[in-house]
Formats: sequence, C-alpha cells, structure tokens
Amino acid sequence: MPMIDVYATAGTFADKHQLATDLAATLMAIEGVPDIPMFRQNTAAFVHDMPAGDLSNVDGASNYVRVQVLTNAGALDRDKQVAAVSEFTSMVADAAGDPALAGRTWVLLTEAVPGGWGLGGHANTNDELVVAARKQIAELQAEAGKPT
Repeated sequence: MPMIDVYATAGTFADKHQLATDLAATLMAIEGVPDIPMFRQNTAAFVHDMPAGDLSNVDGASNYVRVQVLTNAGALDRDKQVAAVSEFTSMVADAAGDPALAGRTWVLLTEAVPGGWGLGGHANTNDELVVAARKQIAELQAEAGKPT
C-alpha cells in the first residue's frame, strides 16, 4: 500500500488529481496486489506544488520533478523497480506535456522497515499486511457468495 509523493514547481501539471490517480493505479498494477478495497483505499499519491524558487539544481534550474515512492519492505523486486521508475518518469513527462521532463525527473524508491508501515493506528509488519489482505479477500468472497 504505497504512498507516492510528487514534488514539482507550481504549474507543472494541468491535472494533478488525474496524475495522482494514475500513479497510484499504476503502482498497484506493478506491485501485483489484489484489487481489493484495502489496497485501493490505501495506495495514494500526493502532488505537491513547490513555489517558484523553492527548487533548484546547482545551476539554478527549477524545472525538475521528484517522485518519492514509499512501499513496504520487499514489495518491489528488481523488475518492479525498473518498471516503476520507467513508467512514473513517462507519466510525469506526459502529464506535464513536456517530453524533455523525462530527463529531469528523479524517482526515488524507499522501503518502510517491517513494523514501519502504519495503517489504522497499527505499525504493521509485512506478515500482518498479508493476513489483513487475505482476511478481506475471504470476506469479499463470502459476501459475493451470499444469495441476493
């Protein structure tokens, strides 16, 4: 259930909400998690507008984007890491309408340590998240099997 933070100079993206939705859905697909409310409602992206002048490289340029992706430990194997960086870079450039932005987009992948993923007021381990997901899947299957 990753959290995604996108930082860019204000005005970089015309539709920040759509970018956030697309990034969250894409990472769910890359992770390969079940399409259940637990994951849909807890995979989110935040697009942060930085005021002009609050971002700079050594040369003074501020036309960069930083995408910080936080997942639980082990959620992204090497193939998934490569896919996330590649797809997010393309998505950011497309959302900005600037193909050259792909060369100025940093995607940082970070993992929360076991027990470092808080959800519902509890610091979850990976095993606890798996148990919670399986429980919800079982509940959804049981509900689907009920007569209407």
